[in-house]
Amino acid sequence: MSTKGKVLMAMSGGIDSTVAALMLHDEGYEVVGITMKTWDYASSGGNNNKQTGCCNIDSFNDARMAAVQHGFPHFILDIRDEFGGFVVDNFIDEYLAGRTPNPCVLCNTHIKWRALSKRADALGCDYIATGHYAQIHQHSNGRYFIRKGIDETKDQSYVLWGLEQDLLSRTILPLGTYHKKEIRQMAIDYGYPELAKKNESYEICFVPDNDYRGFLKRKVQGLEEKVSGGFFVDKTGKILGPHKGYPFYTVGQRKGLDIALGKPAFVTQIIPETNTIVLGDEEDLKGTDMTVKGINWIKYEGIADGMEVTTKIRYKDKGALSNLFIYENGVKVRFYENVKGIAPGQSAVFYEGDDVIGGGIIQRNKV
Repeated sequence: MSTKGKVLMAMSGGIDSTVAALMLHDEGYEVVGITMKTWDYASSGGNNNKQTGCCNIDSFNDARMAAVQHGFPHFILDIRDEFGGFVVDNFIDEYLAGRTPNPCVLCNTHIKWRALSKRADALGCDYIATGHYAQIHQHSNGRYFIRKGIDETKDQSYVLWGLEQDLLSRTILPLGTYHKKEIRQMAIDYGYPELAKKNESYEICFVPDNDYRGFLKRKVQGLEEKVSGGFFVDKTGKILGPHKGYPFYTVGQRKGLDIALGKPAFVTQIIPETNTIVLGDEEDLKGTDMTVKGINWIKYEGIADGMEVTTKIRYKDKGALSNLFIYENGVKVRFYENVKGIAPGQSAVFYEGDDVIGGGIIQRNKV
């Protein structure tokens, strides 16, 4: 009998979620494993032999086997319709709007956690759990918040900024106080040495071979024709040459521009209204201000105007000191020093020390 309650554990079949499930099982939780099928890799035009962890039949079987061997139930949940109708459509729409999306943040926030919570209710589970490297704590103000995982090289707090209070209050993240090397050793100790050697995939699960341009071309009929005829320009507006279409570029991109300027050039701005790509030097990628909207406040209900925080603008970003100012239905972020590669569509996450205060989506500057 369970002594700690019933928990619905998201199991991808990878090392992290498998070890997390077994840890909870050993700690006295009544574990129910669930694997979410989000996408048919082949439907994207990809190679069936190159599926990523969340969409892979072998991974489903690995998750089920671990559950069976340790005596707890396992289910496969088909959320392809929910996922495709929200995450994938948004991914396409964002590129067509000249922004660079982060589908993993959107998936965690709007699809996976909500799907878990809904099924947890149906199965009578008290908690939901995942194998993310982050921690959840409760503040003295009563609010639940995310804290960085202690393994800085694996910390995943950045992708969880969108989780709301009702989800955080029932979520368990067993791996947040461990280092990856400890989890690998646990996998060996549990009798899964092959799992400890399993490669980790960082690709977007629905984009075959990490080729987002090919994915867009297959999903949007006639896209290449629709976006042909655009030009690269410099920051003064001088035309430098033709490009292949604005959705096929991202801010900060240097490789694959197919234009010879005699020096390295970077995409500094994407203007979909005129199908224009602005190129510049690396220095032109730096800025001190940005607008962030779609905010989800976590640690506090809101912030004081001018609050000092550390802001991260990408997953592997170390973060930079900044001030937050209330602006329209979001915030203006003013960095103390120049930061490189502020990309509209990406997530900005605000930290107070190791604690996530909140986050949102970086907006395009008005042109």
